[in-house]
Amino acid sequence: MAVSNKSYDVIIIGGGQSALACAYFLRRTGLNYILLDEQQEPGGAWQHGWESLTLFSPAAFSSLPGWLMPESSGKFPSRAEAIAYLKAYEEKYKIPAERPVKVEEVAKTDNGYTLSTSSGDYFCKALISATGTWGSPFIPNLEGLDSFKGKQLHSAHYANAKDFQGKKVLVVGGGNSGAQLLAEISKVANTVWSTLTPPTFLPDEVDGRVLFDVATAKYQAMKEGKPLDTKQYDLANIVMVRSVVEARERDVLHSKGRFNALTETGVIWGSNEREDFDIIVWCTGFKYATKHLDELGITDVDGRVITEGTRAKEVAGLWLVGYGNWTGFASATLIGVGRSARATVNELNEYLNH
Repeated sequence: MAVSNKSYDVIIIGGGQSALACAYFLRRTGLNYILLDEQQEPGGAWQHGWESLTLFSPAAFSSLPGWLMPESSGKFPSRAEAIAYLKAYEEKYKIPAERPVKVEEVAKTDNGYTLSTSSGDYFCKALISATGTWGSPFIPNLEGLDSFKGKQLHSAHYANAKDFQGKKVLVVGGGNSGAQLLAEISKVANTVWSTLTPPTFLPDEVDGRVLFDVATAKYQAMKEGKPLDTKQYDLANIVMVRSVVEARERDVLHSKGRFNALTETGVIWGSNEREDFDIIVWCTGFKYATKHLDELGITDVDGRVITEGTRAKEVAGLWLVGYGNWTGFASATLIGVGRSARATVNELNEYLNH
């Protein structure tokens, strides 16, 4: 490996919850490692959530390995409390991070990897990619998308509803972000909700704790080949957080269905009705933020990599943590990523020792 003060046994790309969980276990190995985070401050993608965003579970059920999140002032921790926790976690465990450092390209070498970054080249023997999804918002390529002359933004870039006062707003997407942004924007604007299928809501008493327990049971049943009926607690259904409950009381949680195309001034619904809007808010999810791995030739159109557990199958010495169930059961959650992180570091340590 090239002689450099930027050479490490392990580099973690990312600075959010998944990167921190991996770092927690790497501390115990004696390996020389560092996090490269493109953000200006600690806190990962939580820094970019909308201002009123909250977790789905109480603090005790929203914690990373080793240290419980401090109790929240409300039922569920706020975005600000989540950011404060991640920052304090990084400081508590003295996790080495350099920021802002954007990893632009990863190249495989005989001895590991070379990372081309905004701060020069870095070198490592093994690599963990933990960049999540926030950096890759998805908007469907619908007919007329570029012709709409109003404002468009993705939920990834939504902060609050103050600029929506008195506007006609279309909220697109039937998941939790769609329901929560509809709830907030509908207080100040004339809103319409578009979803591909009728939205489905979880029972009011169900929160992230129940969902995690159900997901755990489903995971165990799959491993053991046993059936499990969890339709009532489908993880894709909408959690009834306080703002969504309040929107239901105002009778605004109604979808108009799907539309077929956009025009200069609005959309064309499936019935061929045309409707004008000032703003379209896309709550249509994300692809995987793995563009930095493109040159390795292992990512598909969604940014996904073929893995066995968290280990990339097509190149040696690369692990992916926190991107969803394909990189570990519940690994995209605060409480769930610890299991994937521990297994990853155990595998990685064995790999380097051999």
